[in-house]
Amino acid sequence: MGKHAARQDFEWVYDDQPHTTRRREILAKYPEIKSLMGPDPHLKWIVSGMVLAQLVACYLVQHLSWKWVIFWAYAFGGCINHSLTLAIHDISHNVAFGNKQARWNRWFAIFANLPIGLPYSASFKKYHIDHHRYLGGDGLDVDVPTDAEGWFFCTPLRKLLWLFLQPLFYALRPLVVNPKPVSSLEALNAVVQFVVDFVLFYLWGLKPIVYLIAGSILCMGLHPISGHFVAEHYMFLKGHETYSYYGPLNLITFNVGYHMEHHDFPSIPGSKLPLVKKIAAEFYDTLPQHTSWIHVLWDFVFDDSIGPYARIKRQYKVVKQD
Repeated sequence: MGKHAARQDFEWVYDDQPHTTRRREILAKYPEIKSLMGPDPHLKWIVSGMVLAQLVACYLVQHLSWKWVIFWAYAFGGCINHSLTLAIHDISHNVAFGNKQARWNRWFAIFANLPIGLPYSASFKKYHIDHHRYLGGDGLDVDVPTDAEGWFFCTPLRKLLWLFLQPLFYALRPLVVNPKPVSSLEALNAVVQFVVDFVLFYLWGLKPIVYLIAGSILCMGLHPISGHFVAEHYMFLKGHETYSYYGPLNLITFNVGYHMEHHDFPSIPGSKLPLVKKIAAEFYDTLPQHTSWIHVLWDFVFDDSIGPYARIKRQYKVVKQD
């Protein structure tokens, strides 16, 4: 468990991300894919049902013993909360109400955030745009680990710890890599979230709050669903920086596994990404893909060629706004 990872730095490249070129080629051959762009009319109802389910669960856990609160947080509630973070991911691309109703999308993301227990949606939105626009961009894409993470989390045991602490790094990394001023929407997100947390605490005590927050932290850390964090952009094969997964866990993660398709067409809802794969199959079938998120986590921990440094990075010439 003490063997060090072989990589000592990121994989630096000097060309543009592949999604821009592939998007252009696919649209030239299959212009009908444009018809898939736009809002998903079912998303708001699915998300509302998930929020309601967690509200009912908060009522039910108030009388459970603490060990069962944590168990159900990991086995059930955290899975819903992780799925809600991926719904927020979709909503950040305006697919709940469409581009013409951007404000409704932002407010609905705050609503979807409620069971997560901590404010998240507004901050995610402003950084996720950079992740698509500047994929792997040094100092711009906060999805890429820091040098300190790559240097320290280089043995199997440390990489296992890194997976467990993923929520912490995703929360704090933007403040180190690319800090941005707090927006009024982020303030609103925080106020609404903490008011709802207080109401739940007032009505049913501390256990529902622990159930929500512990579930979010545990299921975004060392959990099979969290395999997508590593599967999406860690370089399992040299030169390939984005990978798709077409397995059954897509059913509970808004098709986030269709990640090459998503980066090629971020304005297409997750529910329609399988159609992109079907229409333009020859563009995706020959690309490397993952078959199991659990296997991804295993390889990340025990393969010494993979770790936080196994990411492609590039420089972008950008004039930063003050």
